[in-house]
Amino acid sequence: MMSHSVTQHPIITLTTDFGRSDGYVGTIEGVILGICPAATITHLSHEIPPQAVETGAFVLYQSCNYYPPHTVHCVVVDPGVGSERRAVAVQTSIGVFVAPDNGVLSLVLASATVQAAVALENPAYRLPRTSRTFHGRDIFAPAAAHLSAGVPLAQLGPAVDDLVRLELLSPPGPGLARVIHVDHFGNVVLSLTAADVPHPNNLMLTVGASQIQGLRRTFADVAEGELLAYVGSSRDHIEIAMRNGNAAQSLALRPGAVVRVTA
Repeated sequence: MMSHSVTQHPIITLTTDFGRSDGYVGTIEGVILGICPAATITHLSHEIPPQAVETGAFVLYQSCNYYPPHTVHCVVVDPGVGSERRAVAVQTSIGVFVAPDNGVLSLVLASATVQAAVALENPAYRLPRTSRTFHGRDIFAPAAAHLSAGVPLAQLGPAVDDLVRLELLSPPGPGLARVIHVDHFGNVVLSLTAADVPHPNNLMLTVGASQIQGLRRTFADVAEGELLAYVGSSRDHIEIAMRNGNAAQSLALRPGAVVRVTA
């Protein structure tokens, strides 16, 4: 089922690991506009590192709730393209998501109410010829465009209720937090949120020999080159930064790494 009326202006977002040097993104736009010419297409990111499902999951989660709830979000970070992994469309309380069922929707599914989900198996809503290596063009883009044009979700394929969910937000153990994202500036986003830190001044984050005490308001609260922790702009997750520096490089942190938490 679709929660939006076809009279609402269709909006489609694109999130991929395609980069911009090739014609892949433009090809997907062409497919969408050929099916739903009224669509406004916006781009969350095409610089997801190749095959980085977890990064794609965070970028989508970071941005999607700022769009109207009738938006269709098309996500193509798909290292399993051509394999037995499913292609799905998921109706939620904050929008519709079209993506490979490989965990890239994990953070969205953890933060929104799932209303319905289907496998994209109806050939009527794919391109006539489907390649084994470009499902973004042949399966995901057409599905997103047809949904935006008002096709009911149920027509795209059979219902599913066992979507893949990666444990990206759950603590890896007592007194620990997981690195869920490293942004362009080297700021490190943790699974920990402000709600998990009732006494901000008591917070201690430990990474190797480095310790970061308390939460700061902003980067200017510390000296240049100093590490700090603060409540970030993305859904109140705690972040680690280095003023005018790269905290991820300094601390050798990558997504999936573990930080010790004392609060």
